[in-house]
Amino acid sequence: MSTINTNTNNTGVAASALTSLTSTSSADSATSTDKKGSLGKDDFLQLLVTQLNNQNPLSPQDNSEFVAQLAQFSSVESLQNLNTSVNGIASNYQSSQALQASSLVGRSVIAQTGSSMVDTSKSFNGTLIMPAAGTNVSVSVYDTAGSLVKTIDLGSAQAGKSDFIWDGTDDKGNKLNAGVYSFKATAAIDETKQALTTYLPATVNSVTLGQDGGEMQLNLAGLGSVTLSQVQMIGQ
Repeated sequence: MSTINTNTNNTGVAASALTSLTSTSSADSATSTDKKGSLGKDDFLQLLVTQLNNQNPLSPQDNSEFVAQLAQFSSVESLQNLNTSVNGIASNYQSSQALQASSLVGRSVIAQTGSSMVDTSKSFNGTLIMPAAGTNVSVSVYDTAGSLVKTIDLGSAQAGKSDFIWDGTDDKGNKLNAGVYSFKATAAIDETKQALTTYLPATVNSVTLGQDGGEMQLNLAGLGSVTLSQVQMIGQ
């Protein structure tokens, strides 16, 4: 009977010690847990060691349970190492993005847009996209007031890219002032008039880096912003 009483007392003491030390360990790591929002590998290991030190010596922890806890500790450490690696990759990506952005400022690009800053003293080249073969292909040019100043007739076109040129004059042949002009391309496809996507030249004034993994924004002279994915070609 004395042995049974001793086991009971030891078990109670061990459980009490485990509770006390676990509480102390939790209190010691409370600050780091609150900061990180979850237990880290050091906190996990400290709790595991506390549990082992205060187990019932007459009924020690089963080997399979011990191995399972070690496996859990290994998983926690691996996840933390993976998180560190991912953060490092993200930091390197941001640095690479900043370097790429600096090289684009001042360069000419061909971007998916409907407007462009035009120097009317020379020919202006643009591109439209035909989703299918069509007829009555035309490009209408509008000034900043929204007035139609020129209609460029291209006739028929096959599916794919089709280039157009504007000489900077209105429908009467008068040379217009340099500035921002809008271009609206249309075509009759399957006897239905459809709006077409246009790619126009522009100059990059500045670049806005993407936040939280967002895409880089190119700020074009006099036109506003477009995403990098909208750029078809980057020139000198």
